[in-house]
Amino acid sequence: MSIRVLIVDDHAVIRAGLGLLIDAEPDLETVGQAGSVRDAIFEARSTQPDVILLDVMMPGESGLDGLPKLLGEHPDVKVLVLSMEDDPRYVREAFGKGASGYVLKEAADAELVAAIRDVAAGGRYVHPELGARLIIAETQAAERAEQDPLSDREHEVLTLLARGFTNQEIAKQLFISVRTAETHRAHVMQKLRLASRAELVTYAIANGLLDQ
Repeated sequence: MSIRVLIVDDHAVIRAGLGLLIDAEPDLETVGQAGSVRDAIFEARSTQPDVILLDVMMPGESGLDGLPKLLGEHPDVKVLVLSMEDDPRYVREAFGKGASGYVLKEAADAELVAAIRDVAAGGRYVHPELGARLIIAETQAAERAEQDPLSDREHEVLTLLARGFTNQEIAKQLFISVRTAETHRAHVMQKLRLASRAELVTYAIANGLLDQ
């Protein structure tokens, strides 16, 4: 039984070329084409694809923005994102929104075909080089978070606390509720493992927060 593929790209020439590539494989079959996310949703209803080959950059709604809608209508379909963007952030966003794979448009024909087969079988696919870069980016982000675990808002609360502001004054200054200010304060103390305001002030001075 062939793997049924729906091609979604705003360029007709690219859709035609991908169709020829897919239909040349004995176990793959192009069942439809669409030039936008909106058209893809309707096309998928009638064609029932196993895999949607989805372009990222399209006029109007991008592929990544429309991905949740596609999966909302067709939760069993596998989406393989096809993109010119080799930034790990795009890869992370695609997988975060439910994609099963991410392939660059410059990829060799054999890689694209292999990726379609992998995601159709329930696997996840990303170009090896992109995957390595994604791991590096995530490791660096984790290291930064470990070195500085506070959010921007928590930094603001920490600085105001160190300057002697009360929870009520912080709430007024940041346009938040007193309860929210108290919650931020508790998170700051917990994340930095601080037991008192004195320790908090010492931390703020040591990290130059009162010089800002």
